[in-house]
Amino acid sequence: MKLTIKKHLAAYIAIFAIAAAPFTAFAQTRVERPKNKYKVSDDVKLGNDNARKVEQQFPILNDRQATRYVSQVGERLVAAIPPQFREPAFDYRFEIVNASDINAFALPGGPMFVNRGMIEAAKNEGEMAGVMAHEISHVALRHATAQATKQGSIGNQLGVIGLILGGAILGGQAGAQLGALGATAWMTKYSRDYETQADTLGAQIMAAAGYDPRDLAHMFQTIQAQSRGGAPEWLSSHPDPGNRYEKIMREAEMLNVNPRPSNDREFRRIQERLRALPPARTMAEIEKGIKNGEQAGANPTANGVYTERVARPSRATKLYRGVVEVRVPSNWKAFESGDTVQFAPEGAYGRNGITRGAMIGMMRGSGNLSSDAQAYINQILDSNDYLRQRGRFSEAYLGDFRGYVTTLSGRSPITGMTESVTIYMAYDDSRNFVYLAAVAPSSEASWYRTAFDRMLTSFRMR
Repeated sequence: MKLTIKKHLAAYIAIFAIAAAPFTAFAQTRVERPKNKYKVSDDVKLGNDNARKVEQQFPILNDRQATRYVSQVGERLVAAIPPQFREPAFDYRFEIVNASDINAFALPGGPMFVNRGMIEAAKNEGEMAGVMAHEISHVALRHATAQATKQGSIGNQLGVIGLILGGAILGGQAGAQLGALGATAWMTKYSRDYETQADTLGAQIMAAAGYDPRDLAHMFQTIQAQSRGGAPEWLSSHPDPGNRYEKIMREAEMLNVNPRPSNDREFRRIQERLRALPPARTMAEIEKGIKNGEQAGANPTANGVYTERVARPSRATKLYRGVVEVRVPSNWKAFESGDTVQFAPEGAYGRNGITRGAMIGMMRGSGNLSSDAQAYINQILDSNDYLRQRGRFSEAYLGDFRGYVTTLSGRSPITGMTESVTIYMAYDDSRNFVYLAAVAPSSEASWYRTAFDRMLTSFRMR
C-alpha cells in the first residue's frame, strides 16, 4: 500500500466563467515578446527538468478533484492565449503545492504549481484565475530564457531551478526560498518590466477567457489584507502593488470581456475541501525540511524489494524512539521521513510503500478531529484508488489518546491479495493530529494482530 500522502489535485465538472461587467473597448496595450536567443525546445527542456525537481522536493497535493478543477481553469486560460504567443511544443499542466503561502509559479514550457494557500485566500474563482493568467503569461512570453538572454550567457546554468521560480505573482519570500536550492540572487526574480508585461497580458488573457481582469487587480488587495494592511516585504523587489493594481484597472477599461456563466459554486466547494485538510506548512518550513534532507516526493522505502514470502512479526519487540515512542516487532525496520515513520519487515516494502507493517505520523490539527480524520482518509483513498472505506468511524484509543478508528480494504496491486488497512486517529495533548495505520493482507490478519495491539498500547508522544 502506498501510504505516503503527497502527490499531489482536481475537478470533475465543466468550468464555466465568471460573469463580468462589459468594458468599453479601446486599443489594449500592445505586448511583445522580449529578445530571446534560446530555442523553444530549451524552454521545454528547462521546464520539464525542473518540474521533476519540484515534484521531488515539494509536497504536491494528491487530491484529484481539486487538481482537476484547477487544471480546467488553467486550460480555459491557455485557450485564450493570443495566437502570436502560442507554442505547440508547450505543455501547460497544473499541480497544487501543499503550502500555506499565497503564491504560484510557472516553469518554462508550461508546468505550473499553484500553492494551496493561494486558492484558500482568493475571494473568488476570478482572483485565482488572475494569478494563473499572470503565470501563464510568463510562460507564453518566454520570460525565463529571455531574462537569461538579457543577462548574458548562462551556459550550463540553464537548468538551475532558481532561474524560473521567480515568476510567482508574489515572488520574493517563496521565490527566494526556492532559489536557495542553487540559484544566485539575480536568478530568483523576473525584472519589473517582465512582471508588468505578465500583468498586462494576464489581464488580456482573462478578458478573452471570460473573466473580469479587475479580479487580478483585486488579488493584490487580498494580499495586502492578509498582510494586515502593509505591503509584504517579499513584494519589495516587484512593482509596488498599488501601482500594479492601478495599471491593471486601467488595462481592464480597454478590454472587452466575453462573459461566461460563473462557476464560483465549484470554487467554493474546492476551497472548503482544501480548508478541511490538516493545515499546510509554510514554504519556510518546507525549505527547512529540504535542507535537512527531506524530499516530499520520495518514499524512504523505495530501495526495498517486494517478495512473496514475508517473515511473520517477531514476538520479541524493540522500543522505537523517534517521531513517537512505540514498541514494534524486532524484525521490522523503521523508515523515517519528516514527521512520519513506517515500519515493515524485509520483503514488505519498496517503491510503492508497504504491504505489511505500520505507518505513524503527525501533523498540525485544525481543531476539529472528525474533520481532520476524514480529510486524512480521503487523502489515503485518493493515493490508493484500489482501497475502499468499510463503514463509519468508531471510537478507539491510540495510546492514551481517545479518537477514531476505521478500516479500508481492497485488492493490492502489489501482492494481488485483499489488503486490510486499519487506521487509528486522535489528537495529542498539544492538539496535533496523530495517526497509526496498520497494514496486512486480510488472510494474514491473525499473524499481525498481537503486533498491532502492542503498538497501540505502547504508543506515546515524545
